[in-house]
Amino acid sequence: MTDHLDRRPLISAGTLLGIGMGGFVDGILFHQLLQLHNMLSAKLPVRDLEARKLAVHLEINMFWDGLFHVFTWVMTAIGIALLWHAVRLQNVPLTTRTFVGSLSLGWGLFNLVEGVIDHHILHIHHVTETSNHLIWDLAFLGAGMGLILVGWYLIHFDNGYKKGET
Repeated sequence: MTDHLDRRPLISAGTLLGIGMGGFVDGILFHQLLQLHNMLSAKLPVRDLEARKLAVHLEINMFWDGLFHVFTWVMTAIGIALLWHAVRLQNVPLTTRTFVGSLSLGWGLFNLVEGVIDHHILHIHHVTETSNHLIWDLAFLGAGMGLILVGWYLIHFDNGYKKGET
């Protein structure tokens, strides 16, 4: 057994947990509570429609929102499993700064990847389904970049482990 400290298992676990948590915040806050969009709301709108068409669009959007939540649940479950593995390893320094930084990194990666793919490449939904959605979509990407930078900073400048060791 080596005495070499290795933060990678904690960073991996925290990053996947951050992806899952970021997805849950997006789904719960934007999809359900604020009802700003659903997974396919740019393709199948839920505003200003006759009742029958609205019902079909809502059913389809709800199904795809459910698949989205399955993804976030799976990321969270894998993150928990990786965290369980990490805390059982003797050579993994369990520092709050690295863990919180990893959560931030994961959440930021979620925002960045989901925002680029869903908002800008596929155009399946936007942060708000309004004519000025671009500013909101760019703000979402900016928030993702901010979370990534905060995560990187916290991980990179964690003084709770011996410098010079991964």
